[in-house]
Amino acid sequence: MDLNRNYNVEKQHQKKKYHAIERILLLVDKGSFREIGFGINNYAFNHSSGAKSTEYDGVITGRATVAGKTVFLFSQDFTVSGGSIGLNHGRKIAKIIEMAIRARCPVIGLYDSGGARIGEGINALAGCGEMMHQNTLASGVIPQISIIVGPCAGAAAYSPAITDFVFIVEQIGQLYITGNKVIENVTGEKCTLQELGGAKVHAERTGVAHFLYSSEKKCYAGVKALIELLPSSFDEKTTYKDLPYLDRPYDLNQIVPADSKTSYAMQTLIRAITDEGSFLEVQQGFAPNMVTGFARLSGIKIGVVANNPMEHSGCIDCDASDKAARFVRFCDAFNIPILTLVDTPGYLPGIEEEHKGVIRHGAKLLFAYSEATTTKITVIVRKAFGGAYIAMGSKHLGADYVYACQQAEIAVMGAEGAVSVLYKNELAEATDPAAMKAELVQEYARKHMSPSVAESEGYVDDVIRLNDVRQRVFEDIKAFEHKSVTKIDKKHGSIPL
Repeated sequence: MDLNRNYNVEKQHQKKKYHAIERILLLVDKGSFREIGFGINNYAFNHSSGAKSTEYDGVITGRATVAGKTVFLFSQDFTVSGGSIGLNHGRKIAKIIEMAIRARCPVIGLYDSGGARIGEGINALAGCGEMMHQNTLASGVIPQISIIVGPCAGAAAYSPAITDFVFIVEQIGQLYITGNKVIENVTGEKCTLQELGGAKVHAERTGVAHFLYSSEKKCYAGVKALIELLPSSFDEKTTYKDLPYLDRPYDLNQIVPADSKTSYAMQTLIRAITDEGSFLEVQQGFAPNMVTGFARLSGIKIGVVANNPMEHSGCIDCDASDKAARFVRFCDAFNIPILTLVDTPGYLPGIEEEHKGVIRHGAKLLFAYSEATTTKITVIVRKAFGGAYIAMGSKHLGADYVYACQQAEIAVMGAEGAVSVLYKNELAEATDPAAMKAELVQEYARKHMSPSVAESEGYVDDVIRLNDVRQRVFEDIKAFEHKSVTKIDKKHGSIPL
């Protein structure tokens, strides 16, 4: 039975949530969906007979195209046993992921589930476990996208957490391990499900969700935009040799203030450097002091990691480290060149950050950049101080090219702080400590913070104008199209999780 003809989505009456098949047809290219049932009674059979048996098991699986690319996908049906995961349900999802791995195509999951099916006992947990096992095997092989369009409770929440990108829709999307009633009974804490695991909670506080949308249709449009920017698999071959450089007439100096203490929105600079309308920010609401996202640069698809001076002056904290580290590892897994834009005074100081484990979290960023073998190009826009200078894709962590803009400052710390430490006694004894400090600050900045110092040591390849960044990065990525990688013979490293 042709589901594309039998279910006309656009004629359905308005409601808060769409049905599982409606969602598929809203997401995929028109007429492209083909159901794959794996020998378990499929949706077309049960829907036409009016039955809602556990043989159908509340999940539709199949193949389609999205933005012209072949994808495999599944959509949970909350009208059948609350979308709960039984053994057959879990195995259908596991099999569609396994098929996507073999076909080297992305897999998309539409989640709307009450969790493991209680009535099936351990078999339900087996179904959940087989899903997660295939999620893990698919990681780094094909892109995995999860769309949360209903509750995603208990064991069901871990499957999307393993995937690469999680989309969530406001009001209807929820992710939580333990429901609010259970929490109230056990701990006495009261909250609504939205307060516990709603869309904004995961987009802004936990970092579980990468994209937040106000409606399902907007969400599906966002998924299409992401699919267009991603390769279908890790071994997809890309070529840049035929791509011409296309200049953009922007004066980037109008975006970045000359005064290093004046903030600016890093997203504005990224959009000016990359192709118009191509930048898609990832995890925009989470750890906004770090910016991550995909874009095109004269047609080349790239990943961008950047400090954001508008938030915490661009300091790196625990969440920002995790956010950037995971993004770097995704780009590396799929051979996506990484452009890093640096403007940070260091790691965020404070007792709370230290006690949250900023050492452990910050180490993830160092590890991710060091281990990444994709093309890595770093541009120091303004400040690069202390350990944050090292962590943000420095030459010491294996960057292919490192540039510093003419106004860049590179040092262990800012000049004022350094002078206060180095000349503490002299300043205390000076007749005019303010004048003496101002003079020492200028001298320190000239001797130790100038980008020419880093260039003379070989830690910066060139000092360039900000307006030259786009062309330099484009030329470098093309030059490293066939980059060779020397691999150390080992099973894998042990990232500080």
